[in-house]
Amino acid sequence: MAVQWHRRRGATLATTVAGGLVLGMLAVSGCGEQESEADGQDGRAVRGGAAGEVRQAQLAGPAVVDPARALAVVRHVPWTLAGAGGAKVRTSMETVSGGTRLTIRGRGVYDFIRPVGRLAVVLPEGAAGSAGHRSITEVFTPGALYMKNRGAGVPDGKWVRLETGSLADGDLLTSGATDPLAAAELLGGAREVAYAGQERFHGARVAHYWGTVDLSRAARSAPARDRAALTAAAKGFSTGTVAFDAYLDDRGRPRLLRYRFGERSAAGPAGGGAPMTVVSSVELFAFGLRPDIDLPAAGEIYAGTVASPQK
Repeated sequence: MAVQWHRRRGATLATTVAGGLVLGMLAVSGCGEQESEADGQDGRAVRGGAAGEVRQAQLAGPAVVDPARALAVVRHVPWTLAGAGGAKVRTSMETVSGGTRLTIRGRGVYDFIRPVGRLAVVLPEGAAGSAGHRSITEVFTPGALYMKNRGAGVPDGKWVRLETGSLADGDLLTSGATDPLAAAELLGGAREVAYAGQERFHGARVAHYWGTVDLSRAARSAPARDRAALTAAAKGFSTGTVAFDAYLDDRGRPRLLRYRFGERSAAGPAGGGAPMTVVSSVELFAFGLRPDIDLPAAGEIYAGTVASPQK
């Protein structure tokens, strides 16, 4: 199920303020591979962009889960993750537009108890005006996103702070990596969930579920601290739904969450460029960590204007 980006007033905020780490890269040509036939149509299994591969397990017999039970299991994921402590994280955000494929990858840790997370996100060569593979440090906390080595006029060593509730997409795509906590909380709005069987992911047996997320319902079900960002996302995407795949281990913890967004690129009048697909994946492993993550001090945050790399 494709979700069209709704270009209302202020909907280009993610590009002009956050620097267009996703949307801004689509103007780059010749630095991606050609798109093959896409999976994930009609909200079914979303492929591509994962940090690891999922292989179909050989089962002795059929395994069927009642749709109501599948829905309940998937919606419970945010609470399961909150009880898992911390984890290591790998992210991937793949954009495909006009036959060009670009991938942003990230690695880091997340403490789901505080909650706070830190990722090093690497932009592909040639993207957003980068001369090489450039790493941006990102810190996620409820209501805010911090980015270091952001470039585009930001002094070295300074952080940029963005209010996620003010971003048109609620920072689901803006930073080039979906906040792992937000990725889990999206499942609170799951609907039309189907159980796709048992599979193997990095040697672990996981249950595969797929379906769609109602962004408005996800916002209502999220804790108050995280509601503003998801509410912004629900208003920013015109249809208000996103296709997902969730791979859960035997404790109900998410090992891999993958979302498929469909939008329009920023090129052309009123953002009416070529159709674009964004597949965002979050992989979680090494549960039980208690990472030490510091938030930037007030004196480390840049208060000036952030330029867009498209200018």
